[in-house]
Amino acid sequence: MIVNHIPTLLAERRLKVADAVRATGVSKTTLHKIYNDQSSRIDFDTIDKLCAYLEVGVGDIFEYVEEKKVEVIEK
Repeated sequence: MIVNHIPTLLAERRLKVADAVRATGVSKTTLHKIYNDQSSRIDFDTIDKLCAYLEVGVGDIFEYVEEKKVEVIEK
């Protein structure tokens, strides 16, 4: 399972999705879908823009977690 850390990264920086939209040029709809874990696919260009804007690497935005570990964490 892929864990999305965009909400946490934005919150840590006290930023809103609208701030990221203005700064990156990525559409509001796309960023809201990513933020709310409603995307099934994300363009590399979008990931590149988010990494540059947040000054992080891809591994800071997305993390792979085994399903078994996720179940333990959620309980």
